[in-house]
Amino acid sequence: MTDATGVRRDLLESIADEFLHNARSGRRLLAVEGADDALATRFAADLADVIRDRGRHVLHRPVGDVSEQELRAGTVEPFRSGDLPGAEDPDTILVVDGRRLLNEAVIGIWHFSVWTLVGDELPHSGANVIVDATDESAPTRFFYDYCRIPPSIGERRAAG
Repeated sequence: MTDATGVRRDLLESIADEFLHNARSGRRLLAVEGADDALATRFAADLADVIRDRGRHVLHRPVGDVSEQELRAGTVEPFRSGDLPGAEDPDTILVVDGRRLLNEAVIGIWHFSVWTLVGDELPHSGANVIVDATDESAPTRFFYDYCRIPPSIGERRAAG
């Protein structure tokens, strides 16, 4: 894990506990996304470490900017079938970070999702947990009145 402060570690542990409570066994998929890709990757790596510290078999896979088809064919389907290297254990948890993971076309893939935000950006209304990581060493859980944002907020268009 990166040099997590007590506040960061506490938040990561509470998210890990919530995820493990809601998705107790089997092959589980957890997505982490945010407007700042590097921040989301660091958060996903730390979250994977915390879940691993709880005795679970965890893989962390940054996928970058992939299409729905690439995501499904290159990551999700091989994971579900046990063919993704390192995911042979039927109770493996796959933590994925990248772009467009919470778009409408693929949000149903995940057992749990996290959106990391910085500053005044609007949160993604489809995430299970929203984290304000403006202070990355001391992030906080962010709660928002979803009635105030349009459902398309957070939906990302394909590059190119």
